[in-house]
Amino acid sequence: MKKWKGKAVALTLLLFALYVLFNHPNLNPLYPEAAFLYCVLITVLVGIFTLDKLGRVVTEPGAMPGVPGGVHFVKAVNAKRWPVVLVGAVWAVYLLISVGSSFIFQVNAFRDQMPTLQELDFAQDFKAVDASQLPIVDEAMARKLADKKLGERPSLGSQVVLGEPTLQQVDGKLVWAVPTLHSGVFKWLTNMEGTPGYVVVSATNPQDVEYVDGYNLKYQPGAYLWQNLLFYARFTAAPFTGLTDYSFELDDTGRPYWVITTYQYLRGFSLPEATGAIVMDCATGESRRYAIAELPEWVDRVQPENFIMTQLNNKGEFVHGYLNFSDKDKYRTSEGDTLIYNNGHCYLFTGLTSVGGDQSAIGFVMVDMVTKEPHLYRISGATETAAQRSAEGKVQQFGYQAAFPLIVNLNSRPTYFMTLKDDEGLIKQYAYVSVEDYQTVGVGDTVAEARLSYEKALRGSPGGAQIGNANAELATLTGTVARIGSEYGTSGTTYYLVLSEKPELLFSVQGSLSDELALTREGDRVKVSYYPRESGTQELTEFDNLQFTQN
Repeated sequence: MKKWKGKAVALTLLLFALYVLFNHPNLNPLYPEAAFLYCVLITVLVGIFTLDKLGRVVTEPGAMPGVPGGVHFVKAVNAKRWPVVLVGAVWAVYLLISVGSSFIFQVNAFRDQMPTLQELDFAQDFKAVDASQLPIVDEAMARKLADKKLGERPSLGSQVVLGEPTLQQVDGKLVWAVPTLHSGVFKWLTNMEGTPGYVVVSATNPQDVEYVDGYNLKYQPGAYLWQNLLFYARFTAAPFTGLTDYSFELDDTGRPYWVITTYQYLRGFSLPEATGAIVMDCATGESRRYAIAELPEWVDRVQPENFIMTQLNNKGEFVHGYLNFSDKDKYRTSEGDTLIYNNGHCYLFTGLTSVGGDQSAIGFVMVDMVTKEPHLYRISGATETAAQRSAEGKVQQFGYQAAFPLIVNLNSRPTYFMTLKDDEGLIKQYAYVSVEDYQTVGVGDTVAEARLSYEKALRGSPGGAQIGNANAELATLTGTVARIGSEYGTSGTTYYLVLSEKPELLFSVQGSLSDELALTREGDRVKVSYYPRESGTQELTEFDNLQFTQN
């Protein structure tokens, strides 16, 4: 019997070791996954050592030939109770902590885990939109562009696959960083020094895609055993700490790192809270653990998106406790969320709707993805989904699909901006939708055309809403071109000109507005129309080169 017990214990410990090796779980019993694992281990070991003391298993033959017998457990006369008590106590503690940390007993902690939403003025706090820096490339498109760039290197494309794109700001430029990963175990075995490099896709210019080599991604989620990202992080940096939500980030020099969030539970097995991050060099595996306040400035996000969304919903659900059957003052997040950058900081953006509401938002919240500082903009209007449907309705004859919108500050007005894509995922048009009145929509083949269309729609909307100066009226000016230049970008060719009669003003106009722009030179007489703005470049709504008219 002792020999059988020894083999059973050895087998149990071997299975436990293999589970830890291949699944690299947290080994801290203060975390629910580890606590459950230890409960199972204790139960099995206690059973191995004490099962024979509790009784024995007997097999009884059938009462008649051909009739199967039965298997029974016969309790020992002097059976010990302590094994049952021990196992029962272990599971009782586990269940007690699980139940005790539920919202029923911790409702205030569930409500207050997300700090009080700080109300801010949208016009003053939210940076005004720069049309040239609008992130028109979403994650799906970034993946397509990166895959196309990888396909330009046939020998590389057969060896690796692309990982998850990560939106980030690198040296002031908004980009998607896409790592290359091993495509399978055999590719890993033949290339254990790591996959070569990564792809950078500009979030503002689909033509700006770069493959960056010179960095081997040795430690990654596509590797195995000791080179597997979470395996290596678990056993070299954080064996007793919660790890989640790793992201691929670049420092300002372009060197790649993995940023892995560390977390702990605030109430028993509930309320996970980010505590910092492990920053690991992809090539060397060198890592350093940081608290949130100590993170390098180039790290854009640490807070897991699902943590933030859960905490916001808990704050809205338990605003007056869990016995609020009338749903007084309850709110919830809207159907989607996205990452946006404002003043150099990364935020999770989502709308807030009242419980039971569908197409209307009571405000919008932006949560800093490093510090978890929440900003609330109390603006009544349409949800992101409603704005998408409105934009799609504007071009329903084409069947375009609207990407998840971004909120932008368009001359102190909250406005949704989104791309309109065909079934292949290619950008065909752009759209602006008013947050306060989602029936006010502007669509165009370029960002500038969409903006002009939107401004026109605003002026024609009920109440005669204006952009910038509330008293702005269409201004027409005839003058001589003093200087003219052009710039080609994702929105096509943009022309900039200065007139001798208004040297203090810089005018911009899309090339698609008039064919005459390409032939216009200094000294030509032109007639232009625009809605004056208090500052910044004046965008023309009409352009006429009088030299051609006279001829």
